[in-house]
Amino acid sequence: MLRREIRCRIPGLVCLLSLCLVAGNAQQLLTLEECSRLALENNARMKNARLDLEGTQETRKEAFTKYFPSVSATGGAFASDNGMAEMILMPGLEMTLGKNGVMGGVTAVQPVFAGGQIWNSNKLAALAVEVSRYQMKQSEDEVLLTVEQYYWQNVSLQEKMKTIGIIESLVGNLYKDVETSVKAGVANRNELLQVQLKKNSVASDRLKVENNLRLSKMVLAQYIGVAEDDFLVRSYLQEPLPLPETYRVDPIAALPNTVGYKLLDKQVEASRLQYKLKVGQNLPSLGIGAGYMYHNILDTDHSFGMIFATVSIPITDWWGGSHAIRKQKLQLKAAEYTRQDSNEKLVLQMQKLWNELEEAYKQVKLSEESIATAEENVRLSTAYYQAGTETLSDLLDAQSLLQQSRDQYTDDYTSYLIKRTQYLQTTGQ
Repeated sequence: MLRREIRCRIPGLVCLLSLCLVAGNAQQLLTLEECSRLALENNARMKNARLDLEGTQETRKEAFTKYFPSVSATGGAFASDNGMAEMILMPGLEMTLGKNGVMGGVTAVQPVFAGGQIWNSNKLAALAVEVSRYQMKQSEDEVLLTVEQYYWQNVSLQEKMKTIGIIESLVGNLYKDVETSVKAGVANRNELLQVQLKKNSVASDRLKVENNLRLSKMVLAQYIGVAEDDFLVRSYLQEPLPLPETYRVDPIAALPNTVGYKLLDKQVEASRLQYKLKVGQNLPSLGIGAGYMYHNILDTDHSFGMIFATVSIPITDWWGGSHAIRKQKLQLKAAEYTRQDSNEKLVLQMQKLWNELEEAYKQVKLSEESIATAEENVRLSTAYYQAGTETLSDLLDAQSLLQQSRDQYTDDYTSYLIKRTQYLQTTGQ
């Protein structure tokens, strides 16, 4: 009885283990949105961008500490063969002082005025944090665009595989028909060889697309930080495509919303702060401080406290400082010119991308019409060939045109989606 129970349980355990293995080997089906999320989490560029932002935040915290007093401690000890002071108390009786001793102290100096250097340094550090955030957004946009390019490349290749399957079916059916006709003596063997060559050509196309598909998936896997065998790309082409007018914006109005525009503004602001810093380096600085000192140089313990003020006037620096200030002012002017020129180029780029988006959409529509025409051409060529009014070469050419038109549609479709992302990013949408 026990053996029967064990025998009954074994198949159940085998099934359970099989289900576990299947579940363990299941591949996740990833959409474009999921690939984008994974890339933002795992891509090396985004990791470095986050580290750069953290670094500028630490620099800002470091700059803030300059507002606090500067505290320092010093200490020392000495020993000498003769004292620092000798006293003759009476003939034959002398006293030597300061042959050895220790000294030390602690001072704290609070900057009161430093020509605006501390204030402007903190503003510059805060500005660097903002710039890092904008640069991180730029990196994010570039990563998302690259993911989309890899993703749609993979989808395009999958669609081409589907097209090859359709052509293989058409050629396979044609081969059977011609083979039957050859056996019946209606067709010659040369026609069968023509169809066989077409089959070989389609098989060669399949091999190329399969290799490219594998490589495309490997590139995408590396970019999003997921093992190649752990996922599949969801292949779909949505219908219908959204109209370009859905995304159109006025380039001048959109300019202030772009990351490039904001970065250029920050570059000018940074040059202005650097100019102020250069001016501040040539101004007097004032500080107040307090300290506590101790020594026993004269063989007695002595300690005292003090307060003091310091004034520093960089007289020597004035000789070259005026030239350095003028140079920094010229660099500020150059940054303003660069901003104006780059903004004009950004507007031109927006218009260029809009033209390309419109063109890509129209190309998709033309490709759709080409597919319909090519399908009808194959249908008619098949009918004419079967009726004996068209040659086999014409039918094979019609099938090739169908494959080309479908592949062209896939390329145009994915190209439009990529152009759309480029346009949206460039216009700050």
